[in-house]
Amino acid sequence: MALPRAIRRTNPITIILAAILSVGFLFFILSPAGSSTTISTAKRKTAAAAAHPLSPPTAPFLKADSSDPGKPPPVVHYHLNNVTASAESTKNEETILILTPLARFYQGYWDNLLKLTYPHSLIAFGFIIPKTREGNQATAALQNAIADTQSGPEEKRFASISILRQDFDPPISSQDEAERHKMEFQKVRRASMARARNSLLFTTLGPTTSWVLWIDADIVETPPTLIQDMTSHDKAILVPNCFQRYINDKGKKDIRPYDYNSWQDSQVAADMAAGMGPDDIIVEGYAEMATYRSLMAKNADTTESRDQRATMPLDGVGGTALLVKAEVHRDGAMFPPFAFYHLMETEGFARMARRLGWECWGLPNYFVSHCP
Repeated sequence: MALPRAIRRTNPITIILAAILSVGFLFFILSPAGSSTTISTAKRKTAAAAAHPLSPPTAPFLKADSSDPGKPPPVVHYHLNNVTASAESTKNEETILILTPLARFYQGYWDNLLKLTYPHSLIAFGFIIPKTREGNQATAALQNAIADTQSGPEEKRFASISILRQDFDPPISSQDEAERHKMEFQKVRRASMARARNSLLFTTLGPTTSWVLWIDADIVETPPTLIQDMTSHDKAILVPNCFQRYINDKGKKDIRPYDYNSWQDSQVAADMAAGMGPDDIIVEGYAEMATYRSLMAKNADTTESRDQRATMPLDGVGGTALLVKAEVHRDGAMFPPFAFYHLMETEGFARMARRLGWECWGLPNYFVSHCP
């Protein structure tokens, strides 16, 4: 039988291509691709949930599916130029990494963090704890607090929490304030603290981190808007004024300066450093070593009408509550556990950051409180 004229004029290649497309269309319709898409969506949702209350995972750390044949992990590209650290941190959904070297656990410290109004889904935590009897007790108490929080309402949970144990012994056994602040212990103590801070920083700083907020474990009171308030200044390095509540001689509640490591340098201190050996350090806040620096703690306005947004440039910073743009740390600014221009730890970090071209600033009238 003769073929119709339309088919006779059709190119045979066209007919073959049409047949292939038809088979491919039928395969797409009948294949179980829809179910695999559903599974992929479920996995994406699982990435945002905590598999265990003590260790909420991020996407790269999901447990492998037993039915998964074990495919190699995908290559992930991070464009660090797109990671912002701006005055509009909430609007830009910038992630905050809160880091704390912790030797003792204070419930007031954890309760204060729970009151922070910055979106908890954008807050990650890192802790480093010494392997001592007191450190073991602190770890157990911290884990209990974390378990309660991360098992509670989802909006109260934090994005991720990492707990590290120090791989070196602390230089002094006692954490009592009078003991650990003795002059003769300062060099070895600050070297140990710097090592702990560096270990914690290098282990937990991620490619999506915008800001790093260092908070000491004995800071028990801050404004709930601490993160928003500090990031709104858009400073590379910024530190508030740390005070301590106490009962004065008249039996009334009062406050007094606590952290003397935030300062503007003086010629006296510069002359003192010029006459020192390469491994000698200057320690601030001790009568035996009068530097006559301008201390931020002494420049505070404690009246109710004070300007809490007032800033002052600094040459040294304390670490009780220290906000740092992550790019400063990525640039190489760390906490020297050795004499760096006769400074160590947080004060040495400020000097190192300034050598890298970053400026340090303080908030003399914006207060955080150390435990009594």
